[in-house]
Amino acid sequence: MQLEFFRIRFHFKAVDTVRFGGGNSANTLRGAFGTILRKVACTTRCDAAGNRTTVHGSTCAYARIFEPRAVRKSGPSGLADWPRPFIFRTRQLDGRTLALGEDFYFDMHLFDPHLPVVYFAEALKQLATEGLGPRRGRAILTCIEQLDTDDRLVARVWNGVELSPLLAPSAAALEAEPCEAVRVCFVTPTELKCGNRRVERPDFSVLFARIRDRLSTLRALYGPGPLEIDFRGMGERAARIQMTRCDLRAEYRVRRSTRTGQVHPWGGFTGEAEYQGDLGEFMPYLRVARWTGVGRQTVWGKGEIAAQSLDPSRRAI
Repeated sequence: MQLEFFRIRFHFKAVDTVRFGGGNSANTLRGAFGTILRKVACTTRCDAAGNRTTVHGSTCAYARIFEPRAVRKSGPSGLADWPRPFIFRTRQLDGRTLALGEDFYFDMHLFDPHLPVVYFAEALKQLATEGLGPRRGRAILTCIEQLDTDDRLVARVWNGVELSPLLAPSAAALEAEPCEAVRVCFVTPTELKCGNRRVERPDFSVLFARIRDRLSTLRALYGPGPLEIDFRGMGERAARIQMTRCDLRAEYRVRRSTRTGQVHPWGGFTGEAEYQGDLGEFMPYLRVARWTGVGRQTVWGKGEIAAQSLDPSRRAI
């Protein structure tokens, strides 16, 4: 089994001074991207008012990207909030101030192979023109590239004029590998829940369960189907994995919606945790989670993790 996805990099050049908030660059983009995407991708058959009662047609590109439940007739049962088929990766911009003429980029991972990439290009081009960051510094979208999982260039998708189709997606395979100790780095704020309760420590059973559920849901909605695994058995074995070290920092903030004025909590924990036990069957899930994220609000860059085997014969993943 595997997860297929596209890695897309959007390159920009600053026209004004562009400032991004500390530790919150993806969240800075979230509302504006959705608003502009609606303008460029919502079909004429949809209710153009843009309110909560909007009815989207089955071919509406905006709904497929930003409100997938609005146009999908079926999905995993009991799932109240469907994951969007993309995530931002912008942490290299956190806290940065970009001068006039400076180049910068951010990435998106696309999990639906049928997404119309032209709408991402149009929305981000318009968003950059109208202004990025809390002070709305303007920029120009200069090119769009497709990368593989080793950061190698696969193709230049857009050169400022022409938009080319994406090539074959990257594939992260779920193949077991021997491992008895691993270090997991929570690169961006990660918020995990067990039931309805937010957890303060990422016990391995909870971490694995959230990775497994997210991967299975992404495959069910946008790929070949849910994971065909023994959920209960793997969960019981995950509960036997011991946490041997935990060094975390809480990073909770609030954000204010420019559209509604409402204040929402935003954050989680960052840092490292180490685990020991028979980890072989779980290592592929930790590897895949690098690309999917784990926990709440992954679409805005939260829940990015990186894992490193602590076995002397194994390498970082």
